Amino acid sequence: MKIPDKPVGLTKDAGWQFGLRKTVPYSLEAVWDFLFSAEGLKHWLGALEEELEIKKPFKTNEGVEGMIRLLTPYSHVRMSWKKNGWENISTVQVRVLNNGEKTTISFHHEKLLNEQQREEVQEYWNEKMTALETALAKTFEPK
Repeated sequence: MKIPDKPVGLTKDAGWQFGLRKTVPYSLEAVWDFLFSAEGLKHWLGALEEELEIKKPFKTNEGVEGMIRLLTPYSHVRMSWKKNGWENISTVQVRVLNNGEKTTISFHHEKLLNEQQREEVQEYWNEKMTALETALAKTFEPK
């Protein structure tokens, strides 16, 4: 008897998820500092109405709301994330990983309601990663 294949992105316990990684030719410190600068935040999180702080709600001008739950400098951040129009709150984790003289940027989005939300965040994070790559290339010379 063949067991039906589980759809891509469906977890056993946490609903739907999506992950995206990209390696860029810049140091981990440079990438982290850019990601969490006002300019960098605009490219992946959105323009903020107020300064980003741990355990303080944030809202972007694009309508994304959330709260930083955990921040480990030069490693990762974990936050609640709710897109304008969504009823549910999801979780996003952003990591920077040392990859020799390069750095891998990782977005992991979980607690999505369904396959449609997964497709929506897949498009969102692919667009954000492209914007980040472009902004990083304009800001830094590759190593």
